[in-house]
Formats: sequence, C-alpha cells, structure tokens
Amino acid sequence: MLAALGFTTIVLFLLLTMTKRVSVLIALVLIPVLAALAGGFGGELGKMILDGLTKVAPTGIMIAFAVLYFSLMIDAGLFDPLIRGILRVAKGDPLRIAVGTAVLTMCVALDGDGASTFLITVSALLPVYRRLGMSPLVLSGVVCLGAGVMNLIPWGGPTARAMAALKLDSSQVFTPVLPAMAAGIAWVLVASYLIGLKERRRLGTISAPELPEERLVGEGPGTQRAPVHPALTVFNLVLTVALLVGLVLQVMPLPVLFVVGFAIALLVNHPTWERQQELLERHGKSVVLVTTMIFAAGVFTGVLTGTKMISSMASAFVSVIPDSLGGHLPVLVAVTGMPLSLVFTPDAYYFGVLPVLAETVSGFGGAPAEVARAAILGQMTTGFPLSPLTASTFILVGMSGVQLGEHQRFIFKWAFATTLVMTVVALLTGAFSL
Repeated sequence: MLAALGFTTIVLFLLLTMTKRVSVLIALVLIPVLAALAGGFGGELGKMILDGLTKVAPTGIMIAFAVLYFSLMIDAGLFDPLIRGILRVAKGDPLRIAVGTAVLTMCVALDGDGASTFLITVSALLPVYRRLGMSPLVLSGVVCLGAGVMNLIPWGGPTARAMAALKLDSSQVFTPVLPAMAAGIAWVLVASYLIGLKERRRLGTISAPELPEERLVGEGPGTQRAPVHPALTVFNLVLTVALLVGLVLQVMPLPVLFVVGFAIALLVNHPTWERQQELLERHGKSVVLVTTMIFAAGVFTGVLTGTKMISSMASAFVSVIPDSLGGHLPVLVAVTGMPLSLVFTPDAYYFGVLPVLAETVSGFGGAPAEVARAAILGQMTTGFPLSPLTASTFILVGMSGVQLGEHQRFIFKWAFATTLVMTVVALLTGAFSL
C-alpha cells in the first residue's frame, strides 16, 4: 500500500506540474501532505515535514547567500570580461554559445558539486543569453547535460554513494566506466551543437551590442553609470577565487563560506546601509523564488521519507524484476536509472535499492560492481538536474528563470539519450555484460 501511495504521489506530482495544472511550489507541499493524510500519517505529519525542512535548511541558506553573492559580482562587472570573451568568440552565433555553455559547464563541474556548478555557470552565462535573445531553456538544458555527465567523477555524488553502499573502491566502479564517460562528454557536445543549431535557425546570427565599459550602479530615477575601480575588481576576483578554492577544499561548510563571503563582498562594494539595502531589494525576488522551492522540496522528501514510502517503493521495484531478467540486470539498471531519478532520492536509491540489486545479481552469478557501474550511468548522473527530489535542480531552474516542467520536457530526451550512449559504450568496453 505504501509503495502504491508513493508511486501515485510521484506520478500525480509530475502530471500536475508538467501540464501546468498546479505550480511546482504548491505541488511540492500539498501533494505529499494529502498523500500522508490518505495513508493515515496525520499525527506524524508535523515532525516529518520539520525533519525534511531541517535537512534542506543548509542548502537553502547556502543558495540564498550564493545568489546574492553572484548577483553582487555581476552588478560589479566581475564577469564582464568573460561575457565579452564569449560574445567575441561566438560572434553572435547561438550555436557557438550553446557549445561554449557545455564546455564551460563541464570544466566548472570538475569540483563535483552540482549546486556550485549551476550557481557559477548560470550567473556567468545568463546575461549572454539575454543579450542575444536566446531561450533560457537552452541554458538550463545544456548546463543540465554537462553537469550530469561530469557527476560521474569519484568525488561526485553518485559514484561516492555507490562505492560506499557496496564497499567498493574507485578502481572497481569508476575506472571501468571511463570510456563510457568520454562517450558521454562527446555526446553532450553533439547534443549542445544540435540544440544550438535549432536555436540558430530560430534567431539567426545576431549582432550583439558590446557591453558598456561602465556598470550601472543602482536603479530608478537619477541612476547614473559609474566606472568600477580596478582595485575593486581585483579584490572581487581574489575573493571569488578564494571562495571557490575554499569550496573545493571544503575548508568550511558551503553555507558558512557563502554567508561570510557575501558579508565581506557587501561591505567592500557597498559600504553604506542605503546601498546595501538597494542591492537586497534589487535581488531579493531571485532569492525568494529559489529558496522557497528548496524548502518546498524539503517538505516533499521529508514526507516521502518519513512515511517510508520511498523505502517501500524501492522494495516493490526490486520485487517486480522477473528471474528471466536477472542475468541482464546491469543493463536494466543503466537504462532505467535516469527515469528513476524522478522517483527516488539519491540516498534512497544508492543505499536502499542498489544493495538489493547487487545481491540479486550475485544470485545470478554476476558481480555487484557491474550493478554499481550501471547505476552511476543513469541514476542521479544524467537525471539529477531534472529530478524534483534533488535540491540543486531548483537552483538551476530558479536562476535560469524557467519552470521545472518546461525544463524537463525540453531536455529529458537529450538526457536519456546520454544514458543510452554511455550504456552502449559500457557494454562494448566490458564495464558490464549484457
């Protein structure tokens, strides 16, 4: 019953949001609440929701201050040289912009953190897309593809969880799928080329105006353009690099890094309260849009986890696999992993479903490591920037200014194709057997 209720909740959420019958914010909160009441969990609902909110609170805090930090840096012109360089190389060509987006995303994603990848790439590239009139869905979609493939690295979420769940090391899980990852990277470049080609046909080659050398300080009547002092630009660059290095080295938790970094940047760039207040008012809308989604997602996952719906769905999923498919389980895991990221949280899949799948394949004479390799090719790799159960998804869509349902419809086929390409190469190179 719990499994059926859980699957019904997920399907109802996807249907209502993708058809735009209900906003994502409302669906994330009310659908799981109604499901919990229907399942007889009304007395525990408050605790489950609070537990879910508590788990996403650090992410929500990090996102709030990270959005403010990067918004401040954009206002200060820190990314202008990068934007000018991209515009210069692209020469107003949407196709080149799309491919450049994929390359930049995959470089930034080497840190293994999806949230920071989305924050950095969208902050840097959204002004370029706006200036050229390109669809923000292209930005969110291409970033989704690039970050998804790079999430395979051993210090990324999927591979680290798979190794921990099955007590394997990177030589057993990651090394054999390197050729498949290379194929995935190549496919992302091809996909971004095709997506960019379609956008070029829609827009044509555009003569993009140059960015002004002076930045707009403040908004409203009487606003004037004021040059940014070179020393301030240098300071902002050093602070941002130090922040990113601290992020990679994990010298402090991410929320702490961004809270402290934003406070320092705000003090130096806007020393008076009046100017600080202007900045907060100017970008407060973006913060509210993203953080409310994060906390709403906390309600959703808190209820599904607290009611044991997710664990019941995991058991039900494994139980329906017929014995005749036991020998082909790695391929089945690889192909279904990406769609299942819309149903299971990363922890639920890797620590709940994967061990059972590994035990099942062992019974058919297979190696658990093969199941782990298959799992990381789809589950939370090409799927995590699409899943409503992953908080960083809302960073990507929120900062890009697109709806989750539109984003999923736009990029799902390309993301699923990435999984299929990597699966074929993994089979050909022996990462797992058919």
